[in-house]
Amino acid sequence: MKKLIVVLLCIFLLAGCTEAVKTEQVPVTAGHEMRVHFIDVGQGDSILIESPNGKTMLIDGGVKGAGQQVVSYLNELGVNKLDRVVATHPDADHIGGLIPVLQAIPIEQFYDSGKVHTSQTFEEMLMAIDEKNIPYYVPKTGDLIEFDKDVTVKVLNANEHATDNNDASIVLKVVYGNVSFLLTGDAGIALEKEMMQNDVTATILKAGHHGSNTSSSEEFIRAVKPEVTILSYGEDNKYGHPHAEVVDRLQAMGSNIYATAESGTIMVATDGVNYTVNGKEASRAVALKTPSTVLPTTAVEIVSKDLVTEIVGIKNNGQQAVSLNNWQLISLEGNQVFNFPNLSLQPGKIMYVTSGANAREGDNYLKWTTKQIWLNDGDAAQLRNEKGELVSELD
Repeated sequence: MKKLIVVLLCIFLLAGCTEAVKTEQVPVTAGHEMRVHFIDVGQGDSILIESPNGKTMLIDGGVKGAGQQVVSYLNELGVNKLDRVVATHPDADHIGGLIPVLQAIPIEQFYDSGKVHTSQTFEEMLMAIDEKNIPYYVPKTGDLIEFDKDVTVKVLNANEHATDNNDASIVLKVVYGNVSFLLTGDAGIALEKEMMQNDVTATILKAGHHGSNTSSSEEFIRAVKPEVTILSYGEDNKYGHPHAEVVDRLQAMGSNIYATAESGTIMVATDGVNYTVNGKEASRAVALKTPSTVLPTTAVEIVSKDLVTEIVGIKNNGQQAVSLNNWQLISLEGNQVFNFPNLSLQPGKIMYVTSGANAREGDNYLKWTTKQIWLNDGDAAQLRNEKGELVSELD
């Protein structure tokens, strides 16, 4: 009898020990919530991540004018410190709003693409980082960003030597349990192809470049298989974002689309198993948005565009001279603008706007800059008159 009691006791204890091991394997944050906020900053990007263990990461801040709005939103959430801040690339619609954030909120670590830009916005951001003595780091593709012990943040792309700002975009895959987020900055189709060598599947996709057709290729969307796609863009923006073909591709994949222009700030909450989205799904009208109508009576148009040699030809097909004073030539992908000087384009004549290393001026050539402007993989050009009306566009 004593032996039987001893055997039964051992069996009982063993069973108890086995159960204890199972309990220890359950994540300590089970049921804890991670929240990802896609902040409505108009035509730009800004994303806040609140981790299950209370850590915070801000990715981009929209244009400078939206910076105070981002600060106010952080204050409303009770965020008085940012553990990580990421500037995906130096375009003003991504880093401008970070300047007021840098001035108002303590930051533990700043991550930047390392891509150097000559804009005043970029210089102001670097000065603020230096003045606040914030640790500054340029990540590499494949790096893991230390953030929260229960959240994996992997860098799928970062290229400080990229010739184009968008190509430099820091792309992050954020994983909590079974729910993942792919945050693509302004990565274009060429970068998407490179990233597809890795696992790019994600539950939630932040579509590249505000829904531009230079991103979100059909091949990439099929690889990501997003259940939800977030489009971050400004209402009635001059670029026609999001482009209809991108929306069509996403809908064909069965992805639920949410747009900041329609819903305002969108928040995704997840416990690592399930997730909820607090915005309303975008209407079909999102896909029908187009740039401002081309003026039917204009005689001036963009007739040529060489993305490699960086020469854009503009011709006056009319019978009268046209003043180009205060007109603008716009590179849509980098949101870069050339302001025409006070000159007139004569009937039948062509004016060339040049940029890049071989930029020149004189006769019928205008020099924009010696820096590269146009994205070789594809970059639409727009010509707008002194009223800001769209006169001509060439994809």
